[in-house]
Amino acid sequence: MTLTEAQVRHVAKLARLTLTDAEVAKAQGDLARVLEAVQALDGLDLSAVPPTVQVHPQVVAPEADAPEAPLGVERALANAPAKVGTSFSVPRVIG
Repeated sequence: MTLTEAQVRHVAKLARLTLTDAEVAKAQGDLARVLEAVQALDGLDLSAVPPTVQVHPQVVAPEADAPEAPLGVERALANAPAKVGTSFSVPRVIG
């Protein structure tokens, strides 16, 4: 399947991407290959496959919930790039 440059630029705009002409040309080929792969799936008979089937069954064993000692201020702030007293210091967001 071929995509036009306008279609690639439209998809880039929807994704809020600014692409150079070289990137648009590369994306054209990349997206075309993705669409061809999806098109190949259209030929498969999936009528017997339930929509919620998983290829690999995932079993997540619950972890034991055991109380632990609190982290403590010194340990919590040990890797903080900036701190003020016993708090994290972050840049002001609202002016």
